[in-house]
Amino acid sequence: MSRRAIAPTLAALVAAVSLNAALPAWAGEGHDHGDAPPAADGNGPKRQPDGSVFLPKPAQRQLGVRTLVAAEGRHAKAFELAGTVVMDPNAGGKVQAALAGRLEAGPKGLPGVGQAVRKGEVLAYVVPTAGAIERSNQLAQQAELRASRDLAARRVARLKELADTVPRKEIEAAESELQSFTQRLGAVGAGLSTRDALLAPVSGVIASANAVAGQVVDARELVFEVVDPARLRVEALAYDTAQAHSVAGAALAVGGQRVPLRFLGAARSLREQALPLQFAGDSAVLGTLALGQPVRVFVQSTEQVAGVQVPVAALLRNPANQTIVWVKESPERFVPRVVTHVPLDGTSVAVTSGLKAGDRVATQGATLINQVR
Repeated sequence: MSRRAIAPTLAALVAAVSLNAALPAWAGEGHDHGDAPPAADGNGPKRQPDGSVFLPKPAQRQLGVRTLVAAEGRHAKAFELAGTVVMDPNAGGKVQAALAGRLEAGPKGLPGVGQAVRKGEVLAYVVPTAGAIERSNQLAQQAELRASRDLAARRVARLKELADTVPRKEIEAAESELQSFTQRLGAVGAGLSTRDALLAPVSGVIASANAVAGQVVDARELVFEVVDPARLRVEALAYDTAQAHSVAGAALAVGGQRVPLRFLGAARSLREQALPLQFAGDSAVLGTLALGQPVRVFVQSTEQVAGVQVPVAALLRNPANQTIVWVKESPERFVPRVVTHVPLDGTSVAVTSGLKAGDRVATQGATLINQVR
């Protein structure tokens, strides 16, 4: 190819390259990012590759993160028992029907749950119900006794008219027989019309009521339950008899509070293969609980364990389902530590491994730190 033919070709290529460099590239419709600046690498909370969490000071204040300096010590070893709120046998009782019958309201009507009652107050009446045959037999016996009483009364009247000729002992025997018929007739009549009064055994409030006007109840059926809220107790079951004989103290976990309990004693017979333990506590707190409510009782034994005491709220779970706490290693860096622990009093635990004295453990806001990704 001659130089005259190559020159126009090079000129065309140079022109095409210059035109392509000068023309701007336009995005298609819906793909324009506008004038938004590129995303910056922010300084917010984030999880580091080593598992630690970077948490700036403003974020810590916003999340309400609080830490506690760990201190080693010896603490009373504790164990958790399942407990139930029960009544004090001297400040509560059950009202049961002594015989089968129909319920009638008392002088103040049938009491409802939560109503205050006083000892000896009539709560309801039970009117005995008898079958048709039994009632007819009682009516027949009543008629027979009435006829015998009338005959005895006329005989006494005749003997008194002949008092001068009849011995005194015959008159006295006739009067005694008349009195006997009268009392027997009264007893049969009372059995037909009397009603049994259900009385409150103690002063307190109605804990449960199973009474409706006109209801038919059986003998020994529970109708009312009366309890004094200021004198409730807690009963826990210990399946290890050694625990029952090494009680040094106890506490009740109510919400996030720790309520001290006083140990009253342990039973000497098993119930459901466990040994019942009874505790008493602050009446103001126990009075807010319901009879039969399940609770958690933390019993402190005479044995001690060495460890770091931290709140229960500081314990969390990692993806491997291990128990961890978050330790503040620098002003803005938190590191997870795998720990082992034993319970103390329901609101705190003793960490036996994984922490050392001087570590700053996150107590408040630890759950939010654990959620940082």
